[in-house]
Amino acid sequence: MASSLNANLNQPSLRIRNHKPTRAAVKMMPIGTPRVPYRTPGEGTWQWVDIWNALYRERILFIGQNIDEEFSNQILATMLYLDTIDDSKRMYLYINGPGGDLTPSLAIYDTMQSLKSPVGTHCVGFAYNLAGFLLTAGEKTKTTPKFTPAITHLVIVKSRQLKCGIVWGSDSSTYEFASFMSFLWCTLYDSFSVSKGNRSAMPLSRIALQSPAGAARGQADDICNEANELLRIRDYLYNELSKKTGQPFEKISKDLSRMKRFEAQDALEYGLIDRIIRPPRIDADLGPSDASAGLG
Repeated sequence: MASSLNANLNQPSLRIRNHKPTRAAVKMMPIGTPRVPYRTPGEGTWQWVDIWNALYRERILFIGQNIDEEFSNQILATMLYLDTIDDSKRMYLYINGPGGDLTPSLAIYDTMQSLKSPVGTHCVGFAYNLAGFLLTAGEKTKTTPKFTPAITHLVIVKSRQLKCGIVWGSDSSTYEFASFMSFLWCTLYDSFSVSKGNRSAMPLSRIALQSPAGAARGQADDICNEANELLRIRDYLYNELSKKTGQPFEKISKDLSRMKRFEAQDALEYGLIDRIIRPPRIDADLGPSDASAGLG
C-alpha cells in the first residue's frame, strides 16, 4: 500500500511544485529625456516628441541649469524662431536655476528686450544671481496714457470757462472749483490704460541677487581694464533693475553690495515680480475634509 502511494506521488501529474508563479516583466520608464504625445495644430496625427520640444512648440522655455554659451545660444535661437513665427503671442520663460556666466545671461536679457513678442517670466523654485535678473526682465505692469485731442481740448475749454467765471472766496466758486477737479480726476483716470505684468513666482520661491563677479589675470593694465569693464556692466545691471523695479539706483547699489535674498512676498514688494501664483482660495465655511479637497 505504501509503495503504491509513493509511486503515485512520483508521477509528474501529482508532484507538488514549490516555485512561485511567473509574473509579467515589469516595464521601467527609459532613462533619458521623457517623451510625450504631441499633435501639431491643424494636423490629425500624433507623434512622440521629447518634453522640451513639446514645450517649445507651446512657446514655453525652461531655464533649469547653469547658463553657459551653448545653453544660451539654444534659448536665443528658440526665442528668435518663435518671434518670427508669430510675434503677437506671448512667450513664457520658466526659471529654476542658479544663474550662470555673465555674457551669455546678458545675451538672453538683451534678446528678451528686443523681441516684438511679449515675454512672461515665472519662477518655479529658485532664481539666483543672473537667473533672478532674467526674472525681472519679463513684461511688467505698465500704465499707458491714452489722451486724445478731443479730451485735451475739453479739459482746456473747461479750465478757461472756470478761470473766467470764478470769484474767489464765494461759495459758488468753491463748488465750481471742486466740480472741475472732480471732472479733471475722472478724465485723467479714464485716460490711462493699465496692463498687468507677467512676472510671477510660486509662494515658496527663492530669489537672490548680488553684484556681478569676475576674475582677471595678466599684467596690471589688463587687470585694471577688466575691473573697469566689470564696473561698467554692474552699473548697467543696476540701472536696468532700477527701471524694472522702480527702486532708486542708490538703494539697489547698497542692497546688492552683498547677496540679498528675497522670498516671494519680499520680491513682490521690492518690484522684482508682479504677482504670486497661489492655489485657489479656500472657503472658510468648509470643513477640514472639504477644504483639503483639490489641493493635491
